[in-house]
Amino acid sequence: MVQKSTLLRPDTELFIYYIEGIIPAHHRIDNDYFIGNWVEDDFSFLFFTQPATEEVLETLQAFPGFSLIDQYQMSYGEWQGGNVEPLRIGRFLLNPTWIKASPKENDISITLDSGVVFGNGGHPTTQACLEAMEIACSGNKTRTMLDLGSGTGVLALAGAKLGCKKVLAVDYNFLATKTALTNVFLNKLEDRVLVINGKAEEQLSVATDLVVANIHYDVMKELLNKEGFYTQKWFILSGLLTSEAEKILTFLQSKPVLILKRWGQGEVWHTILGITQNS
Repeated sequence: MVQKSTLLRPDTELFIYYIEGIIPAHHRIDNDYFIGNWVEDDFSFLFFTQPATEEVLETLQAFPGFSLIDQYQMSYGEWQGGNVEPLRIGRFLLNPTWIKASPKENDISITLDSGVVFGNGGHPTTQACLEAMEIACSGNKTRTMLDLGSGTGVLALAGAKLGCKKVLAVDYNFLATKTALTNVFLNKLEDRVLVINGKAEEQLSVATDLVVANIHYDVMKELLNKEGFYTQKWFILSGLLTSEAEKILTFLQSKPVLILKRWGQGEVWHTILGITQNS
C-alpha cells in the first residue's frame, strides 16, 4: 500500500508544526491531511497538506509539557530545496512520481517519492554512494546488501537494481522507514528489499557482500567498533565532513581493511569505499 506522500507535488502546500517533545510514531492524529511526524532529537515536526492548528493543539493535550514552538507554510518544492525533477547520476535515473524522463540505453531507472524526508538523490553523499555501489557491484558477485541509515531508501533500491537479491534497509526514524517502504512498492522490489525501523549498530550480526552507511558520524563510530562490521565484504562509509573522514581513516589504519577509493577531497562531504580482509 502506497502512503499519501505520493500525492505531493512541487506546488503542494505544506503546513508544518514544530513541537517541543517527542510525539510517538504510533500516536494517531485523526486528520485526512496528515502526512507524517518527523522526530529530530527532542522535537517533532508534524506535516499536513491543510492547516491543522486545532488538531495539533488537541494532540498536545495528550502530552503534558509539550508545546508548539512555531509553525510554517511552504510549498513542497521549497521544503525539498527547489524544483524536484528527474535526476541523472551516472547510469541512474531518479524520477519523481509525477514526471519520468526518457531513459537512455543501459539506464537504471528508479521512481523516488521523497515525501517530506530529505533524500531525493541530489546530495553529494548520495551521488558518491551510487558511484561507489556501481564499483562494488560491477562483478555481479554482490548479492546481499545492508543499507544503514536508509532515509528514502534510494541506495537500497539502487542495490537491488544493480543485482543484489537480498537488501536490508534500516533507519531509526519511523517516517523515513515508511517513506522507504513506499518506494520499495513503487519500484516493485518488495521481493528483494526489506525495510525495518531500528538502530543501525544492531544490524551487523549477519555478514553481507556490501554494507552502505550514509549516516551520522557518531553512529558510524559505533559501527566501526562492532566485530560484525569486519565480517562484511565491501563497505561504503559516507555522510562525513572532512575532519570526520580523517578520523575514520586514521581509525581504520589499525583494522583489517583496504581502502580502495575516496570521494570529496577538497570538498565538504566525503565518502569512502573499501573491502575487509576477514571476509
